[in-house]
Amino acid sequence: SKKRGALGDATFTALERLYAGRVPAGADLVCYWFEKARAQIAQGKAKAAGLVATQAIRAGANRAVMTQVCASTSIFNAWSDEPWINAGAAVRVSLVCFGASLLPVTLNGQLVGKIYPDLTGSTDDGMDLTRARSLATNAIAFEGTKKYGDFDIPGETARQWLLAPNPNGRPSSDVVKPWRNGQDIAKRTSDTWIIDFGVDLPEADAALYEKPYEHVLRHVKPTRQSIRSGAAKTMWWIHERPRVNLRVALKGLDRYIVTPRVAKHRFFVWCDKSILPDSRLLVIARQDDATFGILSSRIHVTWALANASRHGVGNDPTYNAKSCFETFPFPADLTPADTKHGTATLESGAIVPQVAEDRRTVAAEIAEAAHRLNTLRENWLNPPEWVERVPEVVPGYPDRIIPKSEHEKELKKRTLTNLYNQRPAWLDHAHRALDATVAAAYGWDNYSPEMPDAEILSRLLALNGGRGV
Repeated sequence: SKKRGALGDATFTALERLYAGRVPAGADLVCYWFEKARAQIAQGKAKAAGLVATQAIRAGANRAVMTQVCASTSIFNAWSDEPWINAGAAVRVSLVCFGASLLPVTLNGQLVGKIYPDLTGSTDDGMDLTRARSLATNAIAFEGTKKYGDFDIPGETARQWLLAPNPNGRPSSDVVKPWRNGQDIAKRTSDTWIIDFGVDLPEADAALYEKPYEHVLRHVKPTRQSIRSGAAKTMWWIHERPRVNLRVALKGLDRYIVTPRVAKHRFFVWCDKSILPDSRLLVIARQDDATFGILSSRIHVTWALANASRHGVGNDPTYNAKSCFETFPFPADLTPADTKHGTATLESGAIVPQVAEDRRTVAAEIAEAAHRLNTLRENWLNPPEWVERVPEVVPGYPDRIIPKSEHEKELKKRTLTNLYNQRPAWLDHAHRALDATVAAAYGWDNYSPEMPDAEILSRLLALNGGRGV
């Protein structure tokens, strides 16, 4: 995302033209050197190459370049994820050697049979997760909006605006919404709200929401006017990436599923329909507990971690729509394509999808276990004895959770990150119960908590290969 600004339009356009079909426009700059080296080896101008890149070389658009490397030659030595400290900047890197070599194939110092494009390997040329294909049934995962400007406001300001009239007679709730980013999900919510004029609201109409428009005019427009050209400059009151497809997918839902894109632990959380998600959240456009349960199960989390890239000094796994979600084979008849046709509510409060009759019992069992997991977590995060739930100043938003003064300090420690760091027995039992129901949906009668991750991955990779794209 920085290449065009750093290199200039002319150089960026020239790179796109010269490397068309070889290096995706969204790939990191280092990928051009990987492709140059691969091409020179293919043309007989070099025998081998060794390069250092950030460990992101293994994932996303970058992986397409690594796949080409492995298609025309082979990686004979790699270190997939190493610390690298230079001039005070601590990052994680991958070191990759490919081409002709008489050396044994080694990955992270260990002998392997083959090294794959994601810099994993096998002693028997067996499991290659990079072969997993995106499944058309899974096209319901999106990043939240990318704002590019000071659109966010504190809750106190938002509540004042929500009560103020506008000359168009419309409420400010049309364009002022609660906001969540990754930190809000992994920790405590910050009570940050955001101004959101949608995807194409004309400026004249945006100005009719007086307070929100005045804010973006003062705080967003100067930043956007410094851009050379493009929609982010001409439509400066609209988020840089308002995510049209996300909004279409969420239409009609009362809630949706989110997970932080970068997090130490992989967990999934419900968000109310009124909340606008940030780009640091990955959104799954479903509202049923069965889908929530499948995603929260060990089976999916194992797949997600194995296909994740790593990010930051903490080397935390990154959850990506393309590699972690779109490739994941849901149980038969419980895919996102099967769960889009409406929902029903069970006596427990769990929400189940309208699926094939012979799968309704299975879906209900997963939904019940998932609903229980979520209820237990919510009771731990916000014990009824420690908080007060206060309705918002106007209807249509979730209640505010206000800590009672004597428990305010203790409540700050009640975060999902801390909960999964501790992983108390009750949480472990709830997850194991959920895992068993999801494994049964796959027909894995021999599943147990002791089943190796490699076995789970092997089974899922086989299912992925058997599904239509």
